[in-house]
Amino acid sequence: MLKDILKEYNIILASGSPRRQQFFKDLDLDFKIQLREINEVYPDYLKAEEISDYLAELKSKAFTDLNPKDILITSDTIVWHNNKALGKPRDTNEAKEMIASLSNDTHKVITSVCFKMGNEIRVLHDITEVTFKKLNQKEIEYYVNTHKPLDKAGAYGIQEWIGFIGISNIKGSYFNVMGLPTHIVYQTLIDIATNKNI
Repeated sequence: MLKDILKEYNIILASGSPRRQQFFKDLDLDFKIQLREINEVYPDYLKAEEISDYLAELKSKAFTDLNPKDILITSDTIVWHNNKALGKPRDTNEAKEMIASLSNDTHKVITSVCFKMGNEIRVLHDITEVTFKKLNQKEIEYYVNTHKPLDKAGAYGIQEWIGFIGISNIKGSYFNVMGLPTHIVYQTLIDIATNKNI
């Protein structure tokens, strides 16, 4: 369906995440992957969705050579807990510390998506509340040592073992926690194709 609606556009996904790439395939989109290095640093006064919105837009600024029919999509996911952003852990020890801090508590997973055509930009985000049961140290160590979640914000993947056994409640989009609010991407691309602009 989307493939036909967007046939006159070139969709560019600027993400190395295999999960996001699979989402785009599952949405039946024709797309290209382009990656450009940026320094993912944000001002320390930003909070929650302000951080992911800022970083998603920052990633889009590396692309200054888009063609008129290109639609660039960049995104960023953070875990927001106790008034602090949890990004990707630096090592397994930090991963274990992150998961331990999320144990027996509720946190927010925020994913922002930036759509760019020419010089026009639209940034949207989605927020999902996730609650973990009380995890014991053996569970945390088993997960980190087995799945090595160093490429995931908050050091966990909801679709992995830790999600199967540890998540007791979720309020909002499951796919947003995996790294992409697919319902927002779908509707925004339809809107762009219909209105012919961002």
